[in-house]
Amino acid sequence: MPTTLSFAPTIPALLHGSRAVLVVAAANVLTGELPVFLPAPAQALLAELARDTKPGELGAVSGTLTGLPEPRRLLLGVLPDHGSRYNSPSRAESVRRVVAAADLGGSKAGIIVILPDPAHLLATVNAVGRALPLYSSKSGASGGAEVQILALDPAGHPIPIPPEVESTMHATRVAALHVDTPPTELNPEEFAARARELLTAIPRVELREIVGDALLQEGLAGIHAVGRCAVKPPRMLIAQYTPAAGGGRSIALVGKGITYDTGGLSLKISGAMNTMKGDLGGAAAVLGAFCVLAANHCKHKLSLLLCIAENAVGPGAYKPDDILRLHSGKTVEINNTDAEGRLLLADGVSYAARALGAEIVFDAATLTGAQLISTGLLHAAIVSNDESLEQTIIAAGKHCGDLVHPLPFAPEFYKQEFESNIADMVNSVKNRMNAQSACAAQFVYWHMDDTKAQWCHIDLAGPSFPKNRGTGFGVALLSETIRRIA
Repeated sequence: MPTTLSFAPTIPALLHGSRAVLVVAAANVLTGELPVFLPAPAQALLAELARDTKPGELGAVSGTLTGLPEPRRLLLGVLPDHGSRYNSPSRAESVRRVVAAADLGGSKAGIIVILPDPAHLLATVNAVGRALPLYSSKSGASGGAEVQILALDPAGHPIPIPPEVESTMHATRVAALHVDTPPTELNPEEFAARARELLTAIPRVELREIVGDALLQEGLAGIHAVGRCAVKPPRMLIAQYTPAAGGGRSIALVGKGITYDTGGLSLKISGAMNTMKGDLGGAAAVLGAFCVLAANHCKHKLSLLLCIAENAVGPGAYKPDDILRLHSGKTVEINNTDAEGRLLLADGVSYAARALGAEIVFDAATLTGAQLISTGLLHAAIVSNDESLEQTIIAAGKHCGDLVHPLPFAPEFYKQEFESNIADMVNSVKNRMNAQSACAAQFVYWHMDDTKAQWCHIDLAGPSFPKNRGTGFGVALLSETIRRIA
């Protein structure tokens, strides 16, 4: 059973029925005058744990039995006092690590986070949710837990939880659930159905779905080609939210939703196909962000474009040497069917800018393995045609804990990698040593570069699936970024 998360209003409410309580705080909070919020015996044990537990660079957990009925077990997660300038001030990754290491599954438990700065609330709460994933196919009824969260200031007073913080945490967990779900369970049809279920519950949202050969009638040949030989046909699911007050900007969120990636006829090598259920991480992220923003009355007009397909192998598969005319009108010679995500995104961003009139376009994708080499497992790579938008998303990432780092936007350096003798471009670079991730982003932008839209590309291949579980990365990043757009 999955772990359920909710928020406790008070310490007594959190302690009631809890067999375990985890306290999370930075080392300097614990070595100062610790607020009194636990029963006296547990408070004394907490002080002992605080004296004996050193955080290291990424946080540490210690614990003890209390001899009390509630809680029977007391755990302490100690965070480092500071991180580097490329880290979040909240040290969100350390929060995630200590919560995961506490192993709260199987019982009712409480998590108390002591925040020296209330601005850390979003990142901290989201990190807690990320540490307790929803998906499990393990047999038996055990494994889940009922966990309540309470945030305190250094004086021990509860910090209120705004609706957007709570909804971000839940949407992040659902995005991770989508990434974790086996691909036969979450084929293109099922993914679209789950997205519809989430979206129809939100007022002022209109839906449209373009499926199978209807994609060709709309000029979406990239999405169609990638998914046309799978059992369930490819599709674009479009959701549009209009704020009640009007005004604001017109912003589009485009997501790569490859429910499974075999590589197509350019078949992936042995071992490289594992975890390819996670190739819908970008679509999961933009779906979650759209739900958070629309449900909390975003001031901007929002469009969501989920580009969904399974890159399967079969007699109808698209082939190396095929030429596709994408929505932009530009032609693409296929030289690698495993460079499929950019074909979906190219159609998606062009449709967003041209058909929907978006002024700002974000696209999110688990696009390149090279992203992990460029920026690692915890920083997504971003590429943007607008410096102010780039700085906004960097700041939003540090605030919410979904960290990003910019790659060069330099069309004059990267277009040459896609030269074709017979089409406008090929779909995979000639030189894999020349900034592969930035080049892949350039390919996507090439299909909207004659529009006036601002654009930001997020390659989240590493952060979306850093080890063996989805993280829901991107939900907090995108929703926080869009809240900051004037």
